[in-house]
Amino acid sequence: MPLPLPLRRTALLVLLLLLAAVPAAAASAAVPGPQPVAAAGPAGDAAAPGYRFVEPSLDGIGKVYMGREIAQVMGWQGAPWLEREEREQEERGSRLIAALQLQPGMVVADVGAGSGWYTRRLAPRVGPQGRVYAVDVQPEMVAMLGEIARRPGFGNVVPVLGTTVDVKLPAASLDLSIMVDVYHELEFPWEMLASLVRATKPGGRIVFVEYRAEDAFVPIKTLHKMTEAQVRREASVFPLEWERTVRTLPWQHVVVFRRK
Repeated sequence: MPLPLPLRRTALLVLLLLLAAVPAAAASAAVPGPQPVAAAGPAGDAAAPGYRFVEPSLDGIGKVYMGREIAQVMGWQGAPWLEREEREQEERGSRLIAALQLQPGMVVADVGAGSGWYTRRLAPRVGPQGRVYAVDVQPEMVAMLGEIARRPGFGNVVPVLGTTVDVKLPAASLDLSIMVDVYHELEFPWEMLASLVRATKPGGRIVFVEYRAEDAFVPIKTLHKMTEAQVRREASVFPLEWERTVRTLPWQHVVVFRRK
């Protein structure tokens, strides 16, 4: 008997995450990744919390930050799942875009942009006078983002190859940045968030979108979910002020901070 549709979707997600994590883990073992930067973070933030290492869980990398094991990265091979036909129905990305309160001319960043599902939805909202930096650390994903930037109507998209410790964006350039189901996978979360804060204008916003760990019925692996409390705890060491949390999405919460 065929599995019900929700179970088939969950099974597909599990398979894609497992397949995508293997190449990423192999590459990490073959080539040492960047080490945490020693430079000071944005003005007003606390010292970088330390990392500790444990035996990796099935979906983790064995690295713990502020009580949370960091999840394995979904490799570029998982791009088809990001582009699945039912994604809008499952996640209501249109509601998220509306909640961002974007205006023409804004400069925004889609950090961990992947295949560009959200990049394509952000670009029309900021218009030709605005800009969307589409940032990813995987060259294969950046190549996909480059294809989007070459399409008619997407000339305001700028693909950016970041690193695991730096978003590689100009200082104080962003009105808003968004990380959709990305932050929990960052190998160096303190360093990456520090670089993102540096790239944000005073008064600009940084938006975390994460699957709700508070809800056991969200069909996502545990390490790929975060509680709102954990997001706010990790943001609290930076000059970021919590502004609001949007709870209108089916599976995710949208936690919005403003740069002091």
